[in-house]
Amino acid sequence: MYDYETANPNKYGLLKEFARKNRAGMTPCEKALWEKLRKLSCGIKFRRQHPIADYIADFICLERKLIIEVDGKYHESPEQKAHDEIRTHDLEAYGYTILRFTNEDVTYNLQTVINNIKDYVLYK
Repeated sequence: MYDYETANPNKYGLLKEFARKNRAGMTPCEKALWEKLRKLSCGIKFRRQHPIADYIADFICLERKLIIEVDGKYHESPEQKAHDEIRTHDLEAYGYTILRFTNEDVTYNLQTVINNIKDYVLYK
C-alpha cells in the first residue's frame, strides 16, 4: 500500500513532505524503537512516519492496522492530551489500534515495549 492510499488526498503533498522531514529528524527514542521494529523476526513490516488520514503515525503496521506512537513530555500538557484523544478517536474510526509509549518507556524498558508490540501483532 502506498502513502497516498492511506493519506487524506487533499493534504497528501503536505503530509508527505512533513513525514519526510520527520524521518530525517527522528528523536533518539524513535530511532531506538525503529532499529528494533525494522528487525522484528515475526514477519511483520513496519513503516516509520507514515501519512494516515490527516495525521502522520510515528510507526505503522498496515497489515495489522496498528499504529505505534512514542510520546515526549509535551504530550503531558492538557492541550496536547486533548489533541491526542481526538487523533486517537479519528484513527480508531479508520479501524486502527494505537499503542502509545512514552520516551521513558522506550529509554528504560525498550525490550518490554518490543514485547508488548510483538504480543499485539502475534496474538490480536
